[in-house]
Amino acid sequence: MIEGIVGKKLGMTHIYSADGAMVPVTVVKTGNTVVQKKTVEKDGYEAVQVGFLEKKEHRVNRAMQGHFKKAGAPCFYHLVELKSNDLAAVQPGAIVNAPDVFKIGDWVDVTGTSKGKGFMGSMRRHNFSGGAESHGSMHNRAPGSIGSSSDPSRVFKGMKMAGHMGHARVTVQNLKVVGIRAEENVLLIKGAVPGPINGIVVIKKAIKK
Repeated sequence: MIEGIVGKKLGMTHIYSADGAMVPVTVVKTGNTVVQKKTVEKDGYEAVQVGFLEKKEHRVNRAMQGHFKKAGAPCFYHLVELKSNDLAAVQPGAIVNAPDVFKIGDWVDVTGTSKGKGFMGSMRRHNFSGGAESHGSMHNRAPGSIGSSSDPSRVFKGMKMAGHMGHARVTVQNLKVVGIRAEENVLLIKGAVPGPINGIVVIKKAIKK
């Protein structure tokens, strides 16, 4: 079967375990449709392309309309390729729900796009301590030295400086599935996952467990 699923982050809440402990969870809405199978003979590798969040047909160009019709599937906003441990068992047009891929107690890696913070200074972006806060100090939030003037007479690549923060692809590893609501096609994942509410996340089986 497919070794992952695409979902939408609905937000966070909490549930209570059997011993009464409060567990913070992220609620992820899932429900994918298989659109295409990638094979070694034709594509050079094996994968399954799934679609998520249906889209009106007139909002899709003709090339993609043909791609979706070939699979007998509706049009989607998001297409993601995932690994499969049994490619022969997967057919285009098949519906993939959360209980088909995961069960309670599974460990997962969740990938999403983090919240964008815009242009941030070095203290916020890189957790610098900043300069002295004493009377007369003129470098309270300055980054400090970024290199020597005579040698090497340039700024090295990768220097931690002010710049755009967030809106990056982030993966959080080893999160636990603590609940599955099959009737709503919802996963409850312990802890926080990257991205804002309604952000798209890819949930895969943990590679380090």
